[in-house]
Parts: sequence; C-alpha cells; structure tokens
Amino acid sequence: MLTRRDFLKTTAAGGAVAFSCGLAMPAIAKDTAIKLGYVSPQTGPLAAFGEADKFVIDAFLTAAKAKGQNFEVVVKDSQSNPNRAAEVAKQLIVDDEVNLVLVASTPETTNPVATTCEAEQMPCISTVAPWQPWFIGQQGNPGDPASWKPFDYAYHFFWGLEDVIAVFTNMWAQIETNHKVGGLFPNDGDGNAWGDGTVGFPPVLEKLGYGLTDPGRYQNMTDDFSAQINAFKSAGCEIVTGVVIPPDFTTFWNQAKQQGFVPKVASIGKALLFPQAVEALGKAGHNLSSEVWWSPSHPFASSLTGETSAQVAGAFTKATGRPWTQPIGFAHALFELAVDAITRADDPTDGDAVAQAIAATKLDTLVGPVAWDGKGLPPFAARNVAKTPLVGGQWRLKDAGGYDLVITDNKTAPNIPAGGKMEAIV
Repeated sequence: MLTRRDFLKTTAAGGAVAFSCGLAMPAIAKDTAIKLGYVSPQTGPLAAFGEADKFVIDAFLTAAKAKGQNFEVVVKDSQSNPNRAAEVAKQLIVDDEVNLVLVASTPETTNPVATTCEAEQMPCISTVAPWQPWFIGQQGNPGDPASWKPFDYAYHFFWGLEDVIAVFTNMWAQIETNHKVGGLFPNDGDGNAWGDGTVGFPPVLEKLGYGLTDPGRYQNMTDDFSAQINAFKSAGCEIVTGVVIPPDFTTFWNQAKQQGFVPKVASIGKALLFPQAVEALGKAGHNLSSEVWWSPSHPFASSLTGETSAQVAGAFTKATGRPWTQPIGFAHALFELAVDAITRADDPTDGDAVAQAIAATKLDTLVGPVAWDGKGLPPFAARNVAKTPLVGGQWRLKDAGGYDLVITDNKTAPNIPAGGKMEAIV
C-alpha cells in the first residue's frame, strides 16, 4: 500500500513513482509553521477528557510565539467514537499534511489514531490510556504475544494496569473490609483490559486474597445496572472497582443507593477523574476514590513555561472559572514532548527523523520525567511506552460545597505528597 509518506518520498520522473527510503524531505523554511495534529474526545460521553483542550492549546501557542517558535495546531474531535478517531487521523495526515500527530484520552481514541499513524508512517505521541490496552490492543492478534512487535512511529506515555491495581489495593488496605470486590468492566478497550484474566485485576486480586465478583461485560451507556448491583449484593461485596465512563457511573451509583447497596469503598477509574462528574452526584460523591495521574500538588514543572503544576491548575481555574481537571497535565505534556522532539529532529518535516527524536526523548515535563527507555516495562513494550507516576485519591465534600480531591496513597510515587488517609463510605 502506498502511504502518504511513501508518496512524498517519490519522484515523478516520466510520471513513474519511484521509492527512495533514505530520502529526507527539505528542511522547513523559517516562516513556515510546523503543523501539529491533535485528536481528543471533545463531544460525546468521553467529552470530560477534552474539557481543558482549548485552554492548553491556547496557552501552548502563546508560549511558543513568545519564544519565536512557529507552530500551528489542527484540532479534531473524535466524538468519543473509535471509527471517527481513525477517520480524523487520516484527515490530519492526508488533507492537513501535519508533521506530527498528538492524541489523548482512552483507548477508544488513542488506539485507532496510533494505528492509523503507524500504517501511514506518521509520527504519533499518545497519552491518557493505560499502556496495556494501548499497546496490546493494536497488535494483529492480541492473544498471541509471540506475534507482538514494536511500532516504528507510535509512542505512548502513561501508567499501566500494574500501577492502578497497586494504587487501588493500597487504598483498600487502609479500610477494614471483607476483601470481597465487585467489578464493573464495560465491553471496551479499557474494560476488557482491566477485567482480563492475565493482565488485568483478576489474577492480582486473587493473589492478594481478594474475591472478585465479575458479572461480565456490559455495553457503555447502559441505563440499568440492576444485574450488577444484585450480583454485588448477593456476594456481600464491600468494595466496588472498575473503569466506567462518567455517565454510566452516575447511573450505577444512583441506582445502587436506591437499591440499598452502599459498599465501604468505591475506587473507579475514568468516571471519578472529573470534579463535575462527582458534583453531579450531590453529597453521594463523598469518599469515592480514583487514581490520580496529575494534580496541583504534583512536584513537576513545564519544560515550555517553567510553570509548576499548581500554577497551571490555578491558571485554568482563573481562565475558565472551573475546577482543575487531571487531563490538563497530560495534554500540556503532549505539547512539551512535541516541541522537544521537533526541536531535536534533524529535519522536522521528515517523519522518520521526528520518530527517531521521539524515541530518544529524555524530558522533565508537567507530569514528571518522560523517556522511552524501557524502565519498568516488559521487553516487548520497552521501545514504545514511557511510564509516568500514579497515586490514589479520595473526593471529600467541602463545607462550602463542591469537592476536593485528597491524595490518600502515594506508596508507588513517594515524591508526590499525600494529603490524608482513606475514609469509609457511609
């Protein structure tokens, strides 16, 4: 198949197409902008992940201009749809002719974009999806590890399932429970990975002495969780965990309350990342817990602006009037990594050169150090994945209304300060 990059590397002598693998594209003129493509879910059930996009991109362009850097950002909305994500990725490559694609937020967005970029030989940096569903989900046969191979153009940075399992179980250990856990795993990239019997929660929970009740995969945007609630009640579950889109957890939690099911602990990935999702539950959001990838108390600063995590979070609230949200840090870091790679690439318009620069990254960012050096990863993922730190937190209802996210476990990243201990839901 002739990719766009192959086409750009050809000559048209006599109307024939001649391939030249080693041919670099001409160096870009100083008055020509480097084009960055950016894909995220700005509408649909995953829209909370894209809430800070405009703030981050506007701040990035302002900072770049102040440094005399000429960047253009072409933004595409995945509409929370994997097919749409792949479609707009192709548009960025073929129609917009971007130099580098950035993508964030859940495997339903990152995977189709990264897969499209890899096929089109377009460098791509992705984030905000655990590395296992990102890496394994793009292989031709996810069930056959022997067939897995590294990617040449797709690079990812985030934490892994091993990290979120450690964080959740560390938080649970602070509360006296019967160790019976109810699992909410949807039929999507995250749910299938989190509930997987090999790489997900089940084998680790069994090893740690937890009993898992898994009623099976459900479809996103489900309006009735009675089957799951009844299964958890029957099993006597005092802990609930899973990876749930925000509207589905609101439905589940309200129905659980109505049906008299109140576990001592509820640690939920995805849905409980966002203050607006917790506030939608009213007082029922008190002491719900989640993973924390980034917060104002994270001890990191931007390589672009020098701003600390607290300063960036404060700037978001000042600009929007809304509480800070975790994706701010990782969206910001995407652009830090883009600038770093483009700056170091021998030719910023040559995809191979940019991909090589990404692979050689060693950068301190707003979400911590990022380097594709294989640290903490199995050999098959070492080339394409860079891990970032993870801690756990619990939402606490404030006297004046609204919620604070208090970091309650930092055993996996002691340099990120904890602000309190876990409390049982009552």
